[in-house]
Amino acid sequence: MKKAGILNRHLAGALAELGHGDGVLVCDAGMPIPDGPKVVDLAFLAGVPSFAEVVDGLLAELVVEGATAATEVRQANPAAAGLLDGHFPGLALVPHEELKRLSAGARLVVRTGEARPYANVLLRCGVFF
Repeated sequence: MKKAGILNRHLAGALAELGHGDGVLVCDAGMPIPDGPKVVDLAFLAGVPSFAEVVDGLLAELVVEGATAATEVRQANPAAAGLLDGHFPGLALVPHEELKRLSAGARLVVRTGEARPYANVLLRCGVFF
């Protein structure tokens, strides 16, 4: 058994399959999940695991070259906006409906237990070299 890092075998395996440019949607419990991408649903209880915990855990495992979130996050969820701004200085913002459209092209969807609105981000994988 792994001692550290992501222990969820479904998530660890899905992350190992990602390549440069692949999209990973990290979403709250209310985000519609598109058909097509592999889905790892981590939601256990409302708020568990939190959006922040999942983003932090993924960033310990992934190289991210870009991120996109909904414009509405700034007004509706300042805590999530602050987290995203802190992690992704070049964060791209699009209307929520556009984020939902873009998420259909993700290779992986990671659903959190987050119960606050607009706690969603689409990550674009980079390479470590």
